[in-house]
Parts: sequence; C-alpha cells; structure tokens
Amino acid sequence: MPSFGMHIPTGRSAARPLPASAAEALLTLSHVVLDDLDDLADRLTQMVLKREPSYAQLDLVAHEELRNGLRSNVQRGLQSLAGDVPQGADPQDVSRETGRQRARQGIPLEAVLRAYRLGGRMIWEALLTASREHCAGEYDGVLLDAAGKVWRMIDSSSSALTEAYREEEARVRSQELDRRNLFVTALLEGRGDEPGLAREAAQTLGLPEDGPLLCLVAPVDSPRDEPLHAPHDVLATRGFVSSWHVRPAAVAGLVALGDRSVTEVLRALEPAVTGRVGVSPVIDGLAEVGIAYGMAETAAHTLREPGLATLDDRLPEALLLRSPELLPRLRRVAFGKLRDLPEADRQVLLGTLEAVLACSGSATHAAQRLYCHRNTVLYRLQRIETLTGRKVADPRDRMLLTLGLMAGPER
Repeated sequence: MPSFGMHIPTGRSAARPLPASAAEALLTLSHVVLDDLDDLADRLTQMVLKREPSYAQLDLVAHEELRNGLRSNVQRGLQSLAGDVPQGADPQDVSRETGRQRARQGIPLEAVLRAYRLGGRMIWEALLTASREHCAGEYDGVLLDAAGKVWRMIDSSSSALTEAYREEEARVRSQELDRRNLFVTALLEGRGDEPGLAREAAQTLGLPEDGPLLCLVAPVDSPRDEPLHAPHDVLATRGFVSSWHVRPAAVAGLVALGDRSVTEVLRALEPAVTGRVGVSPVIDGLAEVGIAYGMAETAAHTLREPGLATLDDRLPEALLLRSPELLPRLRRVAFGKLRDLPEADRQVLLGTLEAVLACSGSATHAAQRLYCHRNTVLYRLQRIETLTGRKVADPRDRMLLTLGLMAGPER
C-alpha cells in the first residue's frame, strides 16, 4: 500500500511474529476490500480534494491522475497486507512514483503525507467493515494482532514516498536553477532581442518582459566575499520584485521598478550592501539587460570602498576606467613636474589640490578642511600651478586636474 503515513507506536507488535490467524485475516479481508477498490478510490479522492487545498487547485486532468494514483497506492497496500505483491515488483514502487509526481506538481510534502494518513485510516476502516459485513465479525479480534503489520507497512511506504519526494524536489530545483541561469546568461550576453527569448526569460525569472528595470552588479573579489546579504529578501519586504544570480566573479540582480523610483530601490537595498555594488541606468525591458550589465559592472569598479554607485553619478570615473591605456598619459599631462617630487612632498601638494577643487577653488574653505592657515594653502597652490603649468581658475585646466586625481596614484 501507499505511503499513507499513519504513525502508530509499533514496538511490541514489531517484536513478535504475525500469528497465522492474523495473516489469514489480512489475506481474506484484503481481497474483500480489493473487490471494492474503485469505490474506495473515489471516496478517498473526494476526501483529499475537500481537505487539502493544494490538491484542489490542480486542473481536472491532474484530478484524474490523483484518483488513479490513490487507487494504485491503495491496491499496492492491500496486496502487501495480503502477501500478494506481483512477483518481481518492488512493494514501494507506487509510493516512490507518487512522491516523485507530487514533487513535480509542487504539492507540499506535508499535504501529501496528510492525504496518505487519510488513505491509511480508510484502509484500516475498510478492513474492519469487511470483517463485520462480509465475515460476520469473524476477524474483528485477530485484526488487533494484525494492526502492527498494517502500521509498519504504512510507515514504510511513507518513508519511501518522503525519500523519493525529496530526491525529486532537489532534482527539479537544480533543473529550474539551470534553466534560470541559462536565461540570465543569455540576457547578460546581450541576446535579449532574440525572438521569444525575453518573453521566456520573463516567465522563468518572474520579471516583466517590458517596463522599467535596474541591473545591479556586485563584484566578488574572493570566494569568501559576500558583497550583498540576502538582497532578494531585503527588497521583497519593501514590495520590490527582483531576481538575483551568482556568477563566477560577481552577483548580478535585476529589479523591476514598476511605478517606483531608483532612489526607493537604493534606499531599500542599503541594509544588504556589504561590498561594492554598481547600478545601471533605468532600462526598458529585458532585451536591454546586456548593455545594462556592462554599465552596472563599470559603476561597481569605480568604487574603492563598499557602497552603492549609480553609473550616472560616476560617469567621469567610469570613462577613466574604460580607458586604462590613457591613464598614464593623463597623469603626465595633468601633473607635469609635480610627479617628480619626493613622495611625501608630492602627497601634501596633491592633498591640497584635492581640497581646493572640492571647495570650488576657495583657499579659505580648503584651509579649514586641511586644518592649516589660508596663506599655507595659497603657497602650496602657487607651487602646484608652477609645477603643473595649470591654473585652477581655468575651467579646462581644472577639469584636467580633477580627472588626474580621479585616475588615482601611479602604480
């Protein structure tokens, strides 16, 4: 019989052999109940559909499959009790197949086992009824001796079903993950405009095919690195739909904006950020994910410390990052002879330049930031302009000096 999951203490019954009278009772009564198998399956199906919402939500074809599955389980259970399992058949084969089928259908294991408990109780009651109505109560007493075998058989079937269910569930999850990863890879490779791909990806990933989306990328610098902690859950609590995927060197995420702003997403995601996270501009649908991924990845690599960076807020740094071959020339043109100073002297002047630029050219404000006298700042600024040949007051020179600082130290 199927894994109907009746968990009855069987310690004393399991310790002694089944009396011949009990074996005879199970053989006789099981055959009587088998004669009424279809009616038993119909009643059990109605009970399961009434009591278990997970089953009731299945379509009509699945309802018919449920009825056939319950019938097969009851039949195999009664055959086991009668010692009449077909030669060469595994007594638990029906239970295992049921476990696999229910896992594929997404029926919770708890609901499956509750349905089996209903079946176990119905079989036991059918055996008692058969004894009283067909055998004039002849086997009522010895059925108590047979109870241990009934419950052991039911528990054994339940265990077989549970094992098969969990194995199939793991297989389905792995298969679904592989499918999701295939679609994500295709989108990130820029193949979202292939016919039908974006639509299928949307269905698989649970995201809208069209509409405003953000792509986020968090580089993974080492196997122990976790730049984002549970981003899906953090965003879900704020009502955002997202899909996250671990790639060889980064964590990538897609977030559906709906009618909400980028600022809302970033504010909601902040508690999950533990590393560098780049954010793309808003894109209009999955077909544009490939471009968005590249922009988000670039934004992330402009950061030197953990945090969130949108590409639009880091465009100068992004442009420099995309042109690494120009960086040595940029430093040379921007800083000139300042690069030849001893390290300590050079760092003092570069720090002063950075403060002056951050203060819109104000020596007074820069002095306050640097905790020194204004005249000191003016003296250093004069040296900087002499060594570099650039004027901070000149817009183009100021832009060049700013980019030189953004380029970072020479390596």
